[in-house]
Amino acid sequence: MFDTMTLTKVTGGVCGTLLIFLLGKWAAEELYATGGGHGDDHAQAYLIDTGTDDHGSGEEEGPSFAELYVSANADKGKKVFGKCRACHKLEDGANSTGPYLYGVVGRAVGDASGFSAYSGALAQVGDTWTPEALDAFLANPKKAASGTTMAFAGLKKEEDRVNLIAYLDMTDGGMTELEVPAAAEGEAPAEGAEAADAAEGETQDSEH
Repeated sequence: MFDTMTLTKVTGGVCGTLLIFLLGKWAAEELYATGGGHGDDHAQAYLIDTGTDDHGSGEEEGPSFAELYVSANADKGKKVFGKCRACHKLEDGANSTGPYLYGVVGRAVGDASGFSAYSGALAQVGDTWTPEALDAFLANPKKAASGTTMAFAGLKKEEDRVNLIAYLDMTDGGMTELEVPAAAEGEAPAEGAEAADAAEGETQDSEH
C-alpha cells in the first residue's frame, strides 16, 4: 500500500514528464516554424538547395564543329574507318554493300557513280555531303535519313566523327576549309576601348 509521500512522488514524476514532453513539442514547432508568422500552417519550414539556377544552366558551350575540324587527326580517323570497312570501300567507283566513299566530302548526296541501292530520305541530309552534313548523319543515320537500311548505329563521340570525316576528306586531296567563327562578341569592344584610350592619350600629348 502506497503511503502519501510515495503517491506524491509518483504524481510529481508524471507531471514532470508531461511538462518535458510539452516543452519539447513547443521547441520543435518553434525550430521549424517560418519567420513569416506562426499562423500559416502550410508555410514551408526550410528550402532545399537543388543546385539549379533559375537564370540559366551556366554550362559553357564547347568548340564549334569548324574549330574541331581544323584540328582533326586523319590518322585517328583511319582507325575509325575500320567500323565502315565492311560495307564501304575507298577506291574511286568501287561500290560494295554501300557506295564508295572516295571523294564523298563535297559530293552530291545520293550520287555515287554506279550505286543505285540508296534507301531512306537522304534529302533530309541536304544536297551535298558537307563535313557538317556528314557529322549529323554519322551521329545517328536512322534519325538523319528516316527509313535508311544502313545497319550502323552511328558514332556517338564527336571526336571520332570529326577525325573520320577528315580522313575521308583527304581521299581525293586536301581537307575542305571551313570558316572558323570569329572571337566571341564582347572582346572586340574591350580592344576598341583600349585603342580609343591610346588614341586619346596621344592626342593629349600632342596638345602639350
